[in-house]
Amino acid sequence: MKRLSHLGTRVPVRAGQRLTTAGNRGAEVLIVLSGTATCLVGESEKARFGPGDFFGEVATLDGGPRTATVVARTDMDVLVLNRFEFETLVKSSPDVAHRMLKEMAHRLRRANAVAVA
Repeated sequence: MKRLSHLGTRVPVRAGQRLTTAGNRGAEVLIVLSGTATCLVGESEKARFGPGDFFGEVATLDGGPRTATVVARTDMDVLVLNRFEFETLVKSSPDVAHRMLKEMAHRLRRANAVAVA
């Protein structure tokens, strides 16, 4: 988190507020500083995000539409990184990049397990 201190914008979020919407364009990665959010694909809850978790990386990386809708379950504080800030973080911190890749791999495996079942 210390590496993030000079990047991004801290944003307060109210419970019930939509942070991302599936199908919309987006170019920001959001990192949860406090509070919790729910990740929805269609009407189905796929994950919950809490402090230290991140989302929005797929659309930010490839410029495509958001793959899920994320809604704040509680009041939250999030750190919003635009595409440039996210790329700066990934390039300057291989440890952070590696942890994010591992989490993305876990998410892909979970998604595939549901699709196969």
